[in-house]
This record gives sequence, C-alpha cells and structure tokens, in this order.
Amino acid sequence: MISKVEGLSKEQLDRVRKTIGEAFVTNELFHNWGSEEERRADVLTYMSLYVDYVYQAGELYANADRTGFIGLEDSGKKPSGILLKMLFRMLVRLRFSRIRQLMRFVDQIRDANTMYVKQRHLDVLMVCVDRGHQGKGIASELIAFAKERADAEGLPLLIDTDMKEYAEMYCHLGCELYNSVAADNGVTRYCLRYAGKTGCGE
Repeated sequence: MISKVEGLSKEQLDRVRKTIGEAFVTNELFHNWGSEEERRADVLTYMSLYVDYVYQAGELYANADRTGFIGLEDSGKKPSGILLKMLFRMLVRLRFSRIRQLMRFVDQIRDANTMYVKQRHLDVLMVCVDRGHQGKGIASELIAFAKERADAEGLPLLIDTDMKEYAEMYCHLGCELYNSVAADNGVTRYCLRYAGKTGCGE
C-alpha cells in the first residue's frame, strides 16, 4: 500500500535522502558531472535538497517498508515558497559549474511537454526504488498509485525521464510517450502522459 510520507525523524529522513540519492547517481541527467564516483557526492547533495522539497511540500509517497518512493505534485498547487528555499540552498551547497550545466540542459528541453503542461495536471516528480529491491514490482505499484490519483482527481498524469529504459517501462505500465527532445549534452528527455479517465488530448 502506498501512503504519504510524513512525521519522519531526522534519522529516518536521512535514510530516505540516501536511498533516493543513491538511486539517481546513475541517472543520465547527471552524466556531465563525471563518472559515477566523481559525481556521487554532488548528486547525493542535489537529491537530498530535492527530497526535502518534495517531503516538505507533502508530495512524497512510499510503499509500506519505504523501499519505493514517488513524488506527486498538482500543477495548480505548486508550493512556491518551499521551491524558492530549495533553489537557494542549491546555490549555497552546489558548485556553480554544476548548476550551470543543469540549467543549460533544462533550458534546452524546457518546451518538450508544452502541449500538456498548460492545463492542470499531476506531475510525477520522481520515482525511486531502492537498488536492493528492484525487480519486485515496486515501480509498478508506485505508478498504479499515481494513475489512481490522476483518475480520482480527473487530471492527466505527466512523467518526464532522462532514461530510455524508464520511458519504456512507463509505456509498459500504461503511459504514452508523446515527445522526446535531445539536448547537446547527449541527454534525451522523454515525455510521457497517462490520460486515463480524463481522455485529455484524445
């Protein structure tokens, strides 16, 4: 069963940060930061700050034993104050060269999902399964939860990923790949949606 993550102690939150951070070290988004070992510390810092944002916004969900996590955000209810706090902390804790590389990539793929983001929707902010528990259907459970939420709220669900294998997995789980954009750093952003009961764009 998937439920909201809340009321964590500092030690529990640290474990969540580490679990999610380690899962993103191999993500293509960070490949310009060097080898996995060269970028590990900075990726863990970046993802720690991002996890704090998703958690503080009340948008982090997990399975019962917290081996799988998903972030879900209603585009009509973005917590701008918490977002600004995260961005400021990134400027303080990450090298400017790292931030500049990410911003260059983000700028190039910014319009990849323009056709759907203008309408209210649910955003999948992240999907993470602990490395030791992958291949056990946890990702399927997380996406099923997101689709159920989208159907219940009558909103389309959007998922962006920089990993081709993840895009293929989301398609297998009932989402549609509607666009992909390649940046000059060699990374491709894959944009997927689940229309469900909304029938958006049909």
